[in-house]
Amino acid sequence: MGGYEYRMDLRVIPLPSYGAEDVVVATGGPYEGRVLTGTEDGTIWWIDPVSSGIGKVAGTGGRPLGLELMPDGRLLVCDARLGLLAVGPGGEVETLVDTVGGHRMRFCNNAAVARDGTIYFSDSSTVHPIDRWKAEVVELTRTGRLLRRTPDGEVTVLVDGLAFANGVALAADESFVVVAETAARRLMRYRVGTGTTEIFQDDLPGYPDNISTGSDGLIWVTVASPRDPVVEWLQRGPLWLRRQVTRIPAKLQPAPKRTVRVQAYGNDGLVKRDLSLATERFHMVTGVREHAGQVWLGSLHEPAVAVLTNSGG
Repeated sequence: MGGYEYRMDLRVIPLPSYGAEDVVVATGGPYEGRVLTGTEDGTIWWIDPVSSGIGKVAGTGGRPLGLELMPDGRLLVCDARLGLLAVGPGGEVETLVDTVGGHRMRFCNNAAVARDGTIYFSDSSTVHPIDRWKAEVVELTRTGRLLRRTPDGEVTVLVDGLAFANGVALAADESFVVVAETAARRLMRYRVGTGTTEIFQDDLPGYPDNISTGSDGLIWVTVASPRDPVVEWLQRGPLWLRRQVTRIPAKLQPAPKRTVRVQAYGNDGLVKRDLSLATERFHMVTGVREHAGQVWLGSLHEPAVAVLTNSGG
């Protein structure tokens, strides 16, 4: 199990609705001590990590994905349908970004926030919305983008041509940003000081989704599903074939496997932690947040969040 040679216990915390795609642990502000997540019905929930109690924070009216805490105490929400939102402690919702270059964002996905309030965020595709995420993986449109919003509201495209831009994490020293390319099974690094881009890690064991910087300073990466030879074969095929496959009934399309896997990388791009288990209780991990030795998990397909804790065994 990579850097963890001891047993990790999995605790699942049920929610009233499905698709708790990401999680964030609040270490200050109005949500201090709570875990936050968003579900497919547009609801943002708080969770008490001790009692497993839950409560509603707000409703976005869209489909919340990536979550981050902002320096002003508000919750940053990447809403796949509505764009980049800020949610206040009273449930008020402000739209920060919904258009880029005069065009509506199609698939706002994940973000990271610098100490000065600069937001780095991903737009997964300019072709497919979230409801057709499988088509984005198979068709390999390479229209994903990494963007930046400065505190004065200016939005800049930093990197384009990404293969399903997904998770975004900012290094602990804020010198670089890592963005996951789900369809390419790799992580890219954008250096803040020079504006240059390079491969951070490629040939991942599966398809990365959300990523985050843990309290341990490592870049934590979800592996939503292991690599699929059928998907890789289709990606090498002609576009007409890839498009036809994405039009067949969903139950006949390649599906995520029932696994739980997350990895953690150092600033050198090398794996420092690798947690993997097969379980029927939770699967398709799409969100990860390491905090104080616990690893919180979200899932696009589960009506729950989960947490991995060292059992000491």
